[in-house]
Amino acid sequence: MTDDEATAAAVTDGTTTDGTTTDDAVADDAVISLLVVDDHPVVRDGLRGMFESAPGFRVLGEAAGGAEALQRAAALDPDVILMDLRMPGGSGVDAIRELTRRGARAKVLVLTTYDTDSDTLPAIEAGATGYLLKDAPRDDLFTAVRAAAQGRTVLSPAVASRLVSAVRAPRTPGGEPLSAREREVLALVARGTSNKEIARELFISEATVKTHLTHLYAKLRVNDRAAAVATAYDRGILG
Repeated sequence: MTDDEATAAAVTDGTTTDGTTTDDAVADDAVISLLVVDDHPVVRDGLRGMFESAPGFRVLGEAAGGAEALQRAAALDPDVILMDLRMPGGSGVDAIRELTRRGARAKVLVLTTYDTDSDTLPAIEAGATGYLLKDAPRDDLFTAVRAAAQGRTVLSPAVASRLVSAVRAPRTPGGEPLSAREREVLALVARGTSNKEIARELFISEATVKTHLTHLYAKLRVNDRAAAVATAYDRGILG
């Protein structure tokens, strides 16, 4: 298997239905310019050093949050933005959504620690070109950036699997599916996790956990946690 094949579980070539390539795709032999967005200075320094030591890449700048990323992207016009998601200085998903709204030329490649449905689906829906986890090998990251610059979609195997599962997620008898967050809460309930622990793990309040439980109880037509888990297993919502 080549490096390109090993980079991700899903890569599309960025061509339109008539066979033409997207107008803003970067040529194969061009130097790819980058903007690195992450709230951790050590991570930014590491990524800058990694790309600047490799031929074919040029790091134009860095940002520590989503709001700063929008400013830097407008000023620097990079080919690819490496975007973390959860940052104190503004959500990566919000930044991706705004870049898409503005029609920014840059392709956004998410590079994060998180691969839950509540992270992957919103990022892809917001307009991210690809999604990799921070444990991706160096060469795979280089390949992914080149692919993103050329307008191809690149997903890590774990993320591709989650997206496929979300698309194929069974619907409740009433036709209304559980949301990605509701499925996450339900999976944690099935493991015996308390509301407080669920809130801590998902970075939400206990009140929000209770709201999700109320909604999924209604969709599953049950009244308590045990019945919700049993019904979910019976219907194939939980594996």
